[in-house]
Amino acid sequence: MDIQNFMIKIYLIFAIGLCSLFLSGQQIYYSPPVRIPVSLSGSFAELRSNHFHSGIDIKTQGTINIPVCAVADGYISRISVSPTGFGNAIYIDHDNGTTSVYGHLNQFRPDIQKYVKDIQYQRKSFQVDIPVLPGIFPVSKNEIFALSGNSGSSAGPHLHFELRNTKTEDPINPLKLGFQIKDKTPPAIFALQIVPLSESSHVNYTSSKVIYDVEMVNGEYHLKNNPVIPVYGEIGFAVETYDFVDGSQNKCGIISMELNIDRVIYSSIKLNRFSFSESGTVNSYIDYAEFMKSGRRFQRTWVEPCNSFSGFDFTEKNGIFDPGIDAVHEVSIEIKDSYENTSVLKFTVAGKYREMQTKVSESEAFFQCDHTNQWKTDDFRIELPKNALFRDLPFQYKTSETKNGFYSPVHEIHDNTVPLKKNVKIAVKTFDLPEMLQQKVLLVSINPETGKYTSVGGKYENGWDTAEIKAFGNYAVRVDTVPPTILPLSIDNKNTLTEPDKIRFEIRDDLAGIDSIEGLIDGKWALFEYDAKNNLITHYFDAKRFELGKQHNFKLTVTDFTGNSSVYEATFRK
Repeated sequence: MDIQNFMIKIYLIFAIGLCSLFLSGQQIYYSPPVRIPVSLSGSFAELRSNHFHSGIDIKTQGTINIPVCAVADGYISRISVSPTGFGNAIYIDHDNGTTSVYGHLNQFRPDIQKYVKDIQYQRKSFQVDIPVLPGIFPVSKNEIFALSGNSGSSAGPHLHFELRNTKTEDPINPLKLGFQIKDKTPPAIFALQIVPLSESSHVNYTSSKVIYDVEMVNGEYHLKNNPVIPVYGEIGFAVETYDFVDGSQNKCGIISMELNIDRVIYSSIKLNRFSFSESGTVNSYIDYAEFMKSGRRFQRTWVEPCNSFSGFDFTEKNGIFDPGIDAVHEVSIEIKDSYENTSVLKFTVAGKYREMQTKVSESEAFFQCDHTNQWKTDDFRIELPKNALFRDLPFQYKTSETKNGFYSPVHEIHDNTVPLKKNVKIAVKTFDLPEMLQQKVLLVSINPETGKYTSVGGKYENGWDTAEIKAFGNYAVRVDTVPPTILPLSIDNKNTLTEPDKIRFEIRDDLAGIDSIEGLIDGKWALFEYDAKNNLITHYFDAKRFELGKQHNFKLTVTDFTGNSSVYEATFRK
């Protein structure tokens, strides 16, 4: 690592000239975190799986090791290293009450890297989350402190950048605070969805939601063929829309949406700031059922009863519209990005009544979204905390036959098209479980189409397996007795190193998941960097901690979450 750190220092010295030249004479508080042209692959509040995106993703020209600079004077207040999430991340507090966050880094500056590595060895843990006192790492605006990377859950090389309110930790849209990118491209609108919201409501004489294709004519968005849509009762509108920045095909997120009906504002949403505690409300902001079915995200102009997202503002009944009978209404939905580029969809609805056949669906219980809800059978229990649901739910449940290798029936818990805002606790009774396997029990989620299953963990006690689930669906009890696999990538079958500066292994576990990794060189704990998305662990030889130039005894133990362990041992000379 000494040679590697030395090369990094040389690279940083060369790159620092770029930082000193950029933005000289500018008066804005923040400078960009990179000194290459800033182009985005992801925007603030962009719709992601189960959350709003809390920052912006900056392209790094498809590579790693782009110098990353402090956007303003401040001090490093937190350093995080994780095999998932932001991976290698640094947090800098600034005197204006904001914190800047830099994620998916490849390496920190050498002095910061040493500081982190010392703590990792003290704690005997690769994953660390370190609060840092103000005087340890002060930084100046434009000062390089790291190199960009692809660590954590990153899907490709880029820099994840955030601004947060230091006190509340709420993410703030950086593009509203002086971070300029070239963008004169307005959002694109692809489709409109109109949804009946009461038992008697209908759209185009059907009680189901209807999707209409959208086209642009003479610079304006309209529905194809400009229909006058017959509607009745309480209805809601939603649009499939994305933003694009100049010169990029990446789908980004919009920042605001406003619903006008007959020139009256019914609802508006603004996404320039939110709290992490409400990020999961994205699953109520979109039509979650449609997303689960088709992968399309329709953004709603109305809010469900137990969606408390603070970005909504309403003048009329939470954005829900009742057209009356025989009245014609002009509707427009105005959509903007961070730079006020604007697109507007205009269409017409007319109040038309037709008696509809009421659908009656059987249910086991009725769950109220603003209450704690509990329900049980002889071999199943479920408990939903208050506000776990976005709307009241006629709860459905059934079981199907036990399959080979399972120790419970398959519990079909409602269906996965209904989103949850909070985790739900379930308990499943086990059957015919041998005592010797009780410590190997886990709950699995089963894909009803493929039959494949994934672990959700759980705790076994007195014949029951209890776990928290994040989604409705099919669940059953299995056991995991298979240890993880270890494949050496740097040591051949003659115990000879094939890489001079490191040893690497591919590790996998097919069900419970990797819980712990312990590498020992001559009986001493050795740091292995863990890249979970690629199932790789890597140890870089460190002459300051281990005597090199000799024969070494090596032992690697990898353990999963049900306690199954695999051990790899070797001797090598280094």
